[in-house]
Amino acid sequence: MVKKCSQFGRACRQLGIKIITAHSPEAKGRVERNHGIYQDRLVKELRLAEINTIESANQFLQNGYCDQLNERFAVAPRSEVDFHRSAKGYDLASIFCIEEERAMSLDWVVRFENQYYQLQPLHKQQTAKGKVRVRRYLNGELHFCYGERDLTYTLLPERPKRKTVVKIKSKGGNRASNIEKPYVPPKDHQWRGFRFGKGPPWAR
Repeated sequence: MVKKCSQFGRACRQLGIKIITAHSPEAKGRVERNHGIYQDRLVKELRLAEINTIESANQFLQNGYCDQLNERFAVAPRSEVDFHRSAKGYDLASIFCIEEERAMSLDWVVRFENQYYQLQPLHKQQTAKGKVRVRRYLNGELHFCYGERDLTYTLLPERPKRKTVVKIKSKGGNRASNIEKPYVPPKDHQWRGFRFGKGPPWAR
């Protein structure tokens, strides 16, 4: 059974980063203290500054508040050598995004965020199988990835109607029709003589 991970865990997995979880209060202490500042002190600072919008709150953080926190909690590294790994070869935009899986119909229609999208397969003879990965980039772009390729798509104005094909027997043979026609058993059908507890006529 594959454990479902978060968006952060998925991004780390794609980058080859192993997540080391903390299982003790001592290991979480530094993180929880930092969270306590944002959940308690930051709220009071925003209230004192009469800030009530996201845009003004971001400006408040960028204009000195984050620098004050870094001066208080930052720890100088033991070495100035940069041990960061190069991001060359990674498509960071497709990794740092919101990714979800969606099923698609046989005619390449996908539902996402209560909207319907018509995908364009790479080849006309290509059959829709499996699921498609829907990626919402940080800049708002929407991508549908089937296999390892992004497909072009069109936003449908409404939910597409299902086409029901019913085979109707005629003198000239079977012919397909898009008319929905429910099956009605004839009067002499053997199941019309069914009685509860007694079964069909031939079993009595």
